[in-house]
Amino acid sequence: MDRQIKKHHTTFTTTTMKKNNNSSIEKPPWKKKPTTLLLLLSLLTISLLLLRLSQNKIILITTSSQSDHHLRQNSAGFGDDSCLGRYVYIHNLPSRFNIDILDDCESISRPKDKISMCKYVENFGFGPLIGEFSGDGVSQYSPSWYATNQFMLEVIFHEKMKRYECLTRNSSLASAIYVPYYAGLDFRRHLRRRNVAVRDAAGKELFKWLKKQPQWKGMSGKDHFLVTGRISRDFRRNSDHKSGWGTNLMLLPESQSLSFLTIERSPTSPNEFAIPYPTYFHPTSAVEIIQWQDKIKLTNRTVLFSFAGAQRPSRNQNGLVRTQVIQQCKSSSKTCRFLDCDVKANGCDDPISLMKLFESSVFCLQPPGDSLTRRSVFDSILAGCIPVFFNQESAYKQYVWHIPKNESEYSVYIPVKELRTGGKNKIEKILRGIPNAKVVGMRENVIRLVPKIVYTKPNRHKPDGETLEDAFDVAVNGVVKIIEGTRREIQD
Repeated sequence: MDRQIKKHHTTFTTTTMKKNNNSSIEKPPWKKKPTTLLLLLSLLTISLLLLRLSQNKIILITTSSQSDHHLRQNSAGFGDDSCLGRYVYIHNLPSRFNIDILDDCESISRPKDKISMCKYVENFGFGPLIGEFSGDGVSQYSPSWYATNQFMLEVIFHEKMKRYECLTRNSSLASAIYVPYYAGLDFRRHLRRRNVAVRDAAGKELFKWLKKQPQWKGMSGKDHFLVTGRISRDFRRNSDHKSGWGTNLMLLPESQSLSFLTIERSPTSPNEFAIPYPTYFHPTSAVEIIQWQDKIKLTNRTVLFSFAGAQRPSRNQNGLVRTQVIQQCKSSSKTCRFLDCDVKANGCDDPISLMKLFESSVFCLQPPGDSLTRRSVFDSILAGCIPVFFNQESAYKQYVWHIPKNESEYSVYIPVKELRTGGKNKIEKILRGIPNAKVVGMRENVIRLVPKIVYTKPNRHKPDGETLEDAFDVAVNGVVKIIEGTRREIQD
């Protein structure tokens, strides 16, 4: 991370008015001679004309009382525009696509949830403060730590986008158009419903509404993007059978025009782009991030490797890999620690227990589970723990905007074949074989990733000259570049 956060000094010029003791007290303007009054009126008229002319050239930053948007209205021809090529327009969707879903938050809770999903909606979607959720060890975490639910990305992203520095009300200026539909939370409401028509209804209604908007017609939706807080598979049901999983949102004809930002992309879909799962840390400033990085650099790591997760059925490769990982961790009990995340065990419900495990570990095992990706990848990076992958699609081919290509510099990759044929302590042998100097360098590289994998507070003040980008900034820059590339192709 570039720690050279530039400080911007604003110089205020004060004008000192000197009092002339030798002059008499001036008369009010309306008591002066007619020539003086005419001169004053002329100067006032000229000033008003100049002000009117200049209004079309100044970038106006206004705040909407309804949505608290920071909006730049016009940038034509006056000075440098830092938002040029970065403007985003937000569709003002009917409330049934977002706000109403949050108002009906009890419907997105499940019987096995430890707390109501209504609590997770609080604080911009970050959920309750970690101190309200956890007991021991809270004091070492700042007020920027929350018990954030992994499915809250849609709310978090929307709240941050409302305060994005380059919003515009003029859609013709926008490089990208954001569609704030909470598709994942909407699906969760209907998770247990076998009627696929009910599950699919909102997606169809959304596109019916969008196609009526003038913004859609410009590029037939190719400049639009939508963020989902669930994996791609949850929106790719390809049959109408009532037992089918998920909705068909991403398979609708109109969806082929949109760009989707999702926590896990389909490897076969060119218009999907993976962005990080939310972590528990949502800092207010770059200084707070640096302080956290300094802390985890000095952490005493007494555990060689650890795994936090639950057993999965061994009927597919992901389940088999997970079984192997758990067995090898248990067989290396002196060097590996296993935190059972089974529903009955509730080992991973406490964010502090999870973070303490990762902060004490040198390596964190990240086998696939229900899907190829895991929120745990980002929790471990946040803790400065070197991730160990068993599938290229778990991170390397997913989060291409947020993590570097030189994967061996910040992670370990163990192919499944090597895991299966290497004996019951293969993982331990591989990790012990990495030179200590190499491990230190890898950990430093992991810690450098922290700013780009956290979602900072939406209302944080970003000083002029600050170059730090969080996960949101990286995602917006990435999708804008994709859409601008599409726009150039259409124009050519």
